Amino acid sequence: MARPTLIEGHIAAQNRKALHNYFIEERIEAGIMLTGTEVKSLRGGRSQIVESYAAVEGEELYLVNAHIPEYTQANRFNHEPRRKRKLLLHRRQINRLIGAIQRDGYTVVPLMVFFNTRGIAKVELGLAKGKKQHDKRATSAARDWARQKQRLLKSASR
Repeated sequence: MARPTLIEGHIAAQNRKALHNYFIEERIEAGIMLTGTEVKSLRGGRSQIVESYAAVEGEELYLVNAHIPEYTQANRFNHEPRRKRKLLLHRRQINRLIGAIQRDGYTVVPLMVFFNTRGIAKVELGLAKGKKQHDKRATSAARDWARQKQRLLKSASR
């Protein structure tokens, strides 16, 4: 799956902390069931998915704890900001994710909420394993070394 750019679609929310806290094994694009006021509020770009995750309930996956603020012009027809939202996936994908969560100890975290080229809200989910503290330090050290190496190569080529 190609990562959405600003030309293809509008990114409504990102979870940058997930890349710091988890090893992302696989990325999956899923639809999300929203009400009209939630879509309008998402287009405003003030939503947050930092503390959210996908939970299994029966045979379905739900996005839990994602904050989509109330739409200011909606009056009494507004939505609840932190309600559970159903994720739309094929049955085979849901079964595979449920198996990974229950058997292998994986977590399903949302990486970003975006609008595709057709204007439909989508969620990019990551099948993830948690990082330990020493893993986070090693990742940070590798990133710093790569940045330092780029600087050295750039200065040597001049």
